[in-house]
Amino acid sequence: MDEESLLLSLELASGSGQGLSPDRRASLLTSLMLVKRDYRFDRVLFWGRILGLVADYYIAQGLSEDQLAPRKTLYSLNCMEWSLLPPATEEMEMQTSVVKGRFMGDPSHAYEHTELQKVNEGEKVFEEEVVIDKAVAVIPRGALFKTPFGPIRVNRTFEGLSSSEAKKLSSYFHFREPVELKNKTLLEKADLDPSLDFMDSLEHDIPKGSWSIQMERGNTLVVLRSLLWPGLTFYHAPRTKNYGYIYVGTGEKNIDLPFML
Repeated sequence: MDEESLLLSLELASGSGQGLSPDRRASLLTSLMLVKRDYRFDRVLFWGRILGLVADYYIAQGLSEDQLAPRKTLYSLNCMEWSLLPPATEEMEMQTSVVKGRFMGDPSHAYEHTELQKVNEGEKVFEEEVVIDKAVAVIPRGALFKTPFGPIRVNRTFEGLSSSEAKKLSSYFHFREPVELKNKTLLEKADLDPSLDFMDSLEHDIPKGSWSIQMERGNTLVVLRSLLWPGLTFYHAPRTKNYGYIYVGTGEKNIDLPFML
């Protein structure tokens, strides 16, 4: 866990009134280092915080050496004790898809819907994190590279985007397996570098205008915020290796956005 990037992510999140106390920040940093060691992850990312009515869920992800391999997801209620969430089954996905409303903050809380099927909140946390993560996990172009044999690795030579590149949505990718890229024609892929351009770019997201991009701190920091998933903040300091993202929100999508643009 990169202490500098974690603290900067938390600092940016605190700007929206969702910061952590110094004690909780220290507990988070220490506990995630232990998670990385105990689970033997290549990297651990603090994904963010889902705001519940009674308590909040703190979410972390463990990555293997192949950066696009399925990630392990863990949650905590106190930033010290972490529980590993099981992979979602098709049955879990079907059940949680009909559950609406805010999280309670109690993993044992059972939701009921019209067919009187009960869904544990722990299952809902995992499925919601997967849905949001596919939409808002962001990484700058060049931070990862695809090896000739397929696995995705951290690019140790990445020195950051230039100031001009950092202002373009096309310089940022969704940190997941590509969806739209697979539908492009060979002609559309002609100018792409297969070792770098192997994920979907944010510039093609629908609806158009679902991201805001701003330069802050005297143009030394670029900050992207999702308008579709309020609470997602991504940052990158141009010409440096520093970047990261954090989600702090209720887990609710802004379904009215297409009518607001």
